[in-house]
Amino acid sequence: MEIQKNISLKPFNTFGIACNASEFSSIRNVEDIKLLIPQLSQKPFLLMGGGSNVLFTKDFDGLVIQNQLKGIDTIYEDENVAEIAVKSGEIWHDLVLWSLEKGFYGLENLSLIPGSVGAAPMQNIGAYGEEIKNWCTKVIALNLKKGELETFTNEACEFGYRESIFKRKLKNQYFIYEVHFKLDKKRAINCNYGDIKKVLEDKGIENPTPKDVSNAVIEIRSSKLPNPSELGNAGSFFKNPVISIPEFNKLQLAYPEIPNYPDVNGIKIPAGWLIEQSGFKGKIVGNTGSHAKQALVIVNYGNATGEEIFNYSQTIIEFVKNKYGIELEREVNII
Repeated sequence: MEIQKNISLKPFNTFGIACNASEFSSIRNVEDIKLLIPQLSQKPFLLMGGGSNVLFTKDFDGLVIQNQLKGIDTIYEDENVAEIAVKSGEIWHDLVLWSLEKGFYGLENLSLIPGSVGAAPMQNIGAYGEEIKNWCTKVIALNLKKGELETFTNEACEFGYRESIFKRKLKNQYFIYEVHFKLDKKRAINCNYGDIKKVLEDKGIENPTPKDVSNAVIEIRSSKLPNPSELGNAGSFFKNPVISIPEFNKLQLAYPEIPNYPDVNGIKIPAGWLIEQSGFKGKIVGNTGSHAKQALVIVNYGNATGEEIFNYSQTIIEFVKNKYGIELEREVNII
């Protein structure tokens, strides 16, 4: 483990933003991060996995720690379930493919989500009717003050919509070391989401397997979302807002066609619909803009700065707020 000076972060963030870190280190085991702990109280630091959920608006004057911890182990298995332990530096989609190959099911709806396994519980990633909180049994994390590993149960993780205790209350206080999942071996598949059902029907698949569902999700995501290696982006830039039922009833009177989904906290409105109806889908402003196939994705057309992308996102927020009375929240972490 070494600390490098003045390293370009462009290869390490999926937006492809050209910026530098004054210090940079890749860690490959828990002892590496323990060695860095004395420095963390003396300077700003940033823990990074795949760099798929971050927007750099300037150089980072501190230590960037890139997570390279690898390993997937089956720690329990019977005829119905399997529990696996996954090191946080594993690529998320690689884990999904591994689990399908093993016959361990539950993660197939989350196929092709970019990023690392460690970011999955932090963000409580979700797609097509599934979330990490449905399958994660515990998270083992290193206390960055004490230098000790601690275990967080599913409940202790305080999972919410695209968030957890690690993203809010305990931000920068813990390093996620390992994530445990309890997966099904006799899976009742979840393919009720409209797009998935349509792809399966178009292919004439009447009794889909989890692998069929995964393939459908991969096809859907590939058709709608740009490949970061070809067009810089961080996937969905905004969260889907949740508003109260009275607020929704009032909004529906003005916009009867507005899509909506029930939520424990009220009514969820697709952010992509709000942005598209506001005229931003496919819009280009300077070096950035909204993707032509998915309004929820902001892209870097080659030379955008992080500040340029941030300002564009602020324009979207203000426009949607003025038109619908709903304030969008960024899902991407702004640095």
